[in-house]
Amino acid sequence: MDQRVILLFGREFGEGFRIGFRSLLNRLKDYNARVYVFGPFAKFINCWLNDTSPYTGTFGDYDDLSKIGGTMFSIGGDGTFLEAITLVRDLPIPVAGINSGRLGFLADISQDEIVAAVDSVMHDIGKTEELTLIQVKSEQPLFGEFNFALNEITVHKRDDSAMLRIHAYLDGEFLNTYWADGLIASTPTGSTAYSLSVGGPLVLPGSGNLVLSPIAPHNLTVRPLVYKDTMKLTLRIESRSGNLLVSADSRSVVIDHGLELEISKAPFTIQTIRLSDHNFYQTLRTKLMWGADKRN
Repeated sequence: MDQRVILLFGREFGEGFRIGFRSLLNRLKDYNARVYVFGPFAKFINCWLNDTSPYTGTFGDYDDLSKIGGTMFSIGGDGTFLEAITLVRDLPIPVAGINSGRLGFLADISQDEIVAAVDSVMHDIGKTEELTLIQVKSEQPLFGEFNFALNEITVHKRDDSAMLRIHAYLDGEFLNTYWADGLIASTPTGSTAYSLSVGGPLVLPGSGNLVLSPIAPHNLTVRPLVYKDTMKLTLRIESRSGNLLVSADSRSVVIDHGLELEISKAPFTIQTIRLSDHNFYQTLRTKLMWGADKRN
């Protein structure tokens, strides 16, 4: 059979996923795949298997991946998937998310679908979707070489400090001054995450939009806003405590207030692989119980 390069990224998993992971390794072996494993994950696998390592080699960072290439399986939950893309970045490496735990939007391949997922990758019959990322820029270094997010860029107050005053501009035009605990700029992917939890709308993938959602606004007339992803959002933030948090997905840094942030669509996308019978609407119905009604 055709030999492919497969990358495995993950963290430790529980006893309930061992059968699923073994089926993944066995299926990759059937295809004589060249398998490379994320270094820390390889150590866990070695201790668990307690036998000859079933992979060709390991990788540790972006530079390693740029030399290896291939297709990546992210094993874990959505958080693990978000970690995986900090390594992949702008490389042409598709990522498929295998769910080793509970609810997963990005990691939507269940244990009993693992064999089908491997077959899809090997025979190029899976659906490849392009996911939009957003980036944040400022004069102060924030997230090193990867100042991008797949779900959202968020500014929010620290601990129990007073609310923030956030002046927002779209393409240089004044939009609004938000008095709130924070503000979330999310992608369509992120519209089912933090943004949704504060009342933001669901946005279809590929719609060409971003969402701006306030966190606990001190004004009943302030609502989430959907805007074109070709527009640049500029934020100037005031905080009584003198500093605040900026988050890119699960990564957070403390910045000084008064610093100007520019948020825009990233110049590249992430490729994700889904099974042919999976789609966004099905995910909403099965994971969020969207539209659940006993009359249906």
